[in-house]
Amino acid sequence: MSKDQFTPRDPGEQHGAPGSGDETVAYPGRTGELDVRPDHGEETYRGTGRLEGRKAVITGGDSGIGRAVALAFAREGADVLISYLESEEKDAQETVRLVEEAGRTAVTVPGDLREEAQCRAVVDRAVQEFGRIDVLVSNAAYQMSQDGGIDAITTEQFDRVMKTNVYAMFWLCKAAIPHMPEGSSIITTSSVQAFNPSPHLMDYATSKAAIVNFTKALGNDLTEKGIRANSVAPGPVWTPLIPATMPEDKLESFGQQSPLGRAAQPAELAPIYVFLASQESSYITSEVIGVTGGSPIT
Repeated sequence: MSKDQFTPRDPGEQHGAPGSGDETVAYPGRTGELDVRPDHGEETYRGTGRLEGRKAVITGGDSGIGRAVALAFAREGADVLISYLESEEKDAQETVRLVEEAGRTAVTVPGDLREEAQCRAVVDRAVQEFGRIDVLVSNAAYQMSQDGGIDAITTEQFDRVMKTNVYAMFWLCKAAIPHMPEGSSIITTSSVQAFNPSPHLMDYATSKAAIVNFTKALGNDLTEKGIRANSVAPGPVWTPLIPATMPEDKLESFGQQSPLGRAAQPAELAPIYVFLASQESSYITSEVIGVTGGSPIT
């Protein structure tokens, strides 16, 4: 059987169930440390030129969903800038290799997006290298599971979640929009947690709900500029963030709560980002597309 994204098969059995490992790693998590390696589409994603000549910025592009999106964008013909934490340089260089292997340009900008100046630096570098930004993917995120509920969430943690997940998105969009021509696309990464919050991820779920509302309002705000804004809401996805932020007792069952009975692999998210970045989705803005394995986002 051909092992590419076009081959029909039982979706519940396409990847291992629940699709995750059982060993925690130190934050922020690196792909090479995982006991089960995520699938970013390295062996399966085939591009069809849908983003030929586009210039894209992807935050959190070193690993997980960000790497899968960078790989897919490159194979669709886009040049890519990725931002990431300095401690994730090794993972970032693997993403660079995949982008360049596809024949496209890869630009790296390490740094912490909790600082507004760093968000501006990402945009400035993209404009310097590419001349414009056709696609902005705000994907970088922080979470930390806390079984103790609100009492266990410190002000420091709450601030880190909001600065990484919400403030950075706002700063990036505000800086990038003046450099985005008509037909451009902004894609944020929200979550099923925005609609069905888990108590142990209370602050993270709150930030993802903010992303949903921000994106819906932004899409309507940008219609006169000819720029679309949409959000992808993943369910459980096996990325380095999971074993770096969750206890072992949650890892073994991670993803089993979804109707498909397993976690997604990053490669299963990337095609949605490609669709929203491409002109094929020209009549879609201010929308949230769930990739949740069947869990509702209403």
